[in-house]
Amino acid sequence: MDKVLLLITTECNKKSAKKIAKLLLKKKLAACVSLKNIYSIYKWEGKIEKVNEVEIIIKSSPNLENDLLVFLKKMTSYSVPQIIYKKFASDKKYINWVHKSTLT
Repeated sequence: MDKVLLLITTECNKKSAKKIAKLLLKKKLAACVSLKNIYSIYKWEGKIEKVNEVEIIIKSSPNLENDLLVFLKKMTSYSVPQIIYKKFASDKKYINWVHKSTLT
């Protein structure tokens, strides 16, 4: 494989985001998980929402895409979770590390 799967999702607080990150690593569904505090503005049920969230950036193997989607939908605190993902080319050494760090 010559690609890395990058997924971006959000959680409502740091505690939930850390729990998800640790489980992803423990289950070898991710090689690396980055957490970032963000401020989001979006429309929900006809109202403008302004909230602090935690962005979760997951680096994984493309063949784990379905497993990751199932896991994230199960673990999220949101009824309509943001789960955005795409496969990217990357440095060969990094790709090898990602694949060795996951269930591939």
